[in-house]
Amino acid sequence: MNPEPTSSMHIALISMPWSIFNRPSIQLGTLKSFLERESDYTVDAFHPYLHTAKVIGTTTYSKLAFSGWAGEALFSPLLFPEKRTDARKLFQESITGAIDPAPDFEQLVAVMERHLEQWLAQNDLKRYDLVGFTVCFSQLLPSLYLARTIKERMPKMPIVFGGSSCSGPLAASLAEHFQEVDYVIDGEGEGSLLQLCRFLQAKEQSLPQTVHTRLSTPHTDIAPAPQRLDDLPYPDFSSYFHEMRQVFPSQPFIPVLPLEFSRGCWWNKCTFCNLNLQWHDYRFKNSRRMTEETLHLAKAYESLHFTFTDNALPPREADRFFAAMAEADMDFDFFAEIRALTKPEQLKLYRLGGLRTVQVGIEALSSSLLQKMEKGTTAIDNIAAMKLCCQYGIRLEGNLITDFPTTTEAEITETLHHLDFVRPYPPMEPATFFLGLGSPIYDRSKEFSIQAILPHAKNKKLFPKTYLQGMDMLLNSYRGDRKRQHAMWAPVRQKIKDWQHFHSKRPQGRPPLFYRDGSTFLIIRQETGTGKPLLHRLRGLSRKIYLSCATPTSIEDLLAAFPKIAEPALRNFINDLCAKRLMFQENGRVLSLAIRHTT
Repeated sequence: MNPEPTSSMHIALISMPWSIFNRPSIQLGTLKSFLERESDYTVDAFHPYLHTAKVIGTTTYSKLAFSGWAGEALFSPLLFPEKRTDARKLFQESITGAIDPAPDFEQLVAVMERHLEQWLAQNDLKRYDLVGFTVCFSQLLPSLYLARTIKERMPKMPIVFGGSSCSGPLAASLAEHFQEVDYVIDGEGEGSLLQLCRFLQAKEQSLPQTVHTRLSTPHTDIAPAPQRLDDLPYPDFSSYFHEMRQVFPSQPFIPVLPLEFSRGCWWNKCTFCNLNLQWHDYRFKNSRRMTEETLHLAKAYESLHFTFTDNALPPREADRFFAAMAEADMDFDFFAEIRALTKPEQLKLYRLGGLRTVQVGIEALSSSLLQKMEKGTTAIDNIAAMKLCCQYGIRLEGNLITDFPTTTEAEITETLHHLDFVRPYPPMEPATFFLGLGSPIYDRSKEFSIQAILPHAKNKKLFPKTYLQGMDMLLNSYRGDRKRQHAMWAPVRQKIKDWQHFHSKRPQGRPPLFYRDGSTFLIIRQETGTGKPLLHRLRGLSRKIYLSCATPTSIEDLLAAFPKIAEPALRNFINDLCAKRLMFQENGRVLSLAIRHTT
């Protein structure tokens, strides 16, 4: 397998569908710049997903990419012909309502096969010493298919997989079950890939423990040291832009550039989460380095749109970063995942620095359910975050996890009640709970009434039974209270649909619940969706109390701030506004729900 020792290597790194087509791969960009800095290797990055988007159309591509399972289903019959019928059913289930009219499954499978044949004919991979695939969400089956095709034509070509979908026990499973994959890197790629290359050159006598292989190969117990993120070179996206100009010569889109502020998660306690399997502890870049990198990428590739790949931004460094961006005199547009923030000055600063869209880890609107998830937040914290994002013009995206194991009837009732209060804010998406490999629930399954861990029903439609019996998979099902949970959560799913419908039908512009301040009085406008908007007027002390609850505030603090009002009168006032869905209270804390709107 090992080639003759040479002073250099020529490496091909590939990112397959269904990566988002208008975004370069940060994995390829980071590995390319790192390997070329640390060695005399030449690294070419390839993005076949650009070509796929061109062939089937960017609209269809995007919908397949965001459907998750539908894209993978197109490659299942190419790898496992006996799964064609099951894969077709999964494809049709996954795109129902998403693409109208629905594309023909058989035609798309044929297009995928023919398209990748053409891609291989246009790109001479024989001139490389190693071919690597980055494998993240919805890229496993496409990557396995192209790897198998390459191996059939070039049996001696070493092929390596790495990425978030190759982490933990799954890394060893892939190396064991798929003959087309010679090596699988578990965890961070830079150091492990460099050592693998040196091993293939016969400059190293063994592989690190993070590189799995079924080949008879000596390993060392020592893993590469985690990278200090400030020391990494800037990602090199030049290959993506070169391909983009070739595939889309008229450049119908301006790419969104990915940024990596941190690795891992500073909270890292959520019981359902398995997104940190590939990371060594939590590390982040300092704000100065992140600022310099962002400005470099913006100017090098002439783009102002960025998306952070982080599971959660590092709070203190993010504060400094967005302050620097606000002073840069550039019209940035950032997307980031953040935890529920309830400090108005913090979100205001982020918005001034260009943060326009966030995904907040809401997950639930029941405090006891959030406690089971170990989110470290309460329902009122989540509602406050939703309100403040609206206040500062930050588009909020998020999920509510449904069918969570051990959910009680009381928690369902609480969730349904709280959904009435968040109706004015942009609706969440329901996300059915899945059992993630390596998550705390997976490791502590008995605590969550999980009697047995089973293959996910959708994986059953993609992989033959012989593979599922021996492979670890990132997504799993379970035997326990799953059917009961699905039935219990039905009213919540319906109420989320009603929430989404309310927002889809109302005119854009003014928010559904807002106030105007008249100095001595407030006028609150409230849309209910059942008739003309309601108008409420608060005068004098009532106005002051309402404004004092812009963020969650304890009743004790309100009594101290307004000593002239008796506690029973204050509680009656709060209860009345809560009944009208103008305020929310939980465990002695109160939140005003209307946002200020002046236009």
